[in-house]
Amino acid sequence: MPPLLLKAAFFVIKKIRMKVKFISLASGSSGNCYYIGTEKYGILIDAGIAVRTIKKGLKEAGISMEMIRAVFVTHDHADHIKAVGGLGEKLNIPIYTTARIHEGINKSYCMTEKLHTSARYLEKQQPMQLEDFHIESFEVPHDGTDNVGYCIEIDGKTFSFLTDLGEITPTAAEYIRKANYLILEANYDDEMLRMGTYPQYLKERITSRTGHMSNMDTAEFLADNITEQLQYIWLCHLSKDNNHPELAYKTVEWKLREKGIIVGKDIQLCALKRTTPSDLYEFE
Repeated sequence: MPPLLLKAAFFVIKKIRMKVKFISLASGSSGNCYYIGTEKYGILIDAGIAVRTIKKGLKEAGISMEMIRAVFVTHDHADHIKAVGGLGEKLNIPIYTTARIHEGINKSYCMTEKLHTSARYLEKQQPMQLEDFHIESFEVPHDGTDNVGYCIEIDGKTFSFLTDLGEITPTAAEYIRKANYLILEANYDDEMLRMGTYPQYLKERITSRTGHMSNMDTAEFLADNITEQLQYIWLCHLSKDNNHPELAYKTVEWKLREKGIIVGKDIQLCALKRTTPSDLYEFE
């Protein structure tokens, strides 16, 4: 190829590459909200913290609310939907989720602003395109009205979000294995929950197949199913009373090391903060 054409081809390739950003604004039983986007626009996964807190966290990361194209909701529990009314009806940001989750959202006690004009509907495992995002929702086992995870591809990078689930089903496992970047629940430590002060019915709900994933559940699955293309794991939705970030991290690190996978060398691992933003991650 002549030098000028080679230079032009390189310029085109370089021009179309995107910098993809990810930040967790909150991740835990008190509230959940994640951002993924480019330098020009992005989306939120869940909005279970105050609108002003979302604005503040994004602003500090150099992201304006005008960049938000949509919110994608995983289920109708309060810690995932507190702000969707304000975002949807007052700021005119489309709110995407399944019809059943939308029904649950509008019935929720925490929804002072019901969704009307901002509601958008999606079907599980039916891909949709939003700007440069290729987005697919999928079934996860949890005890909301309905429950989904999200697999999001942008510029050849695949993010899978599984924030609340009682077990990893074959469907959930399929989307985990697709991921280059994985946000996966590690809600509780078995011993802390067993010895803690929660009433028995609540302990049984948490450990059920429609409850939450323990540190060990998550660690064992990852150790047995890790793929070469998986680069980053963020452990999310940690319990305030039944877990510690260091404990979740060490449990997963230990099980990976048993399989010869070294954190920091073969893969990156982070336990997300419950009530404060994570670092802003940028991937090219």
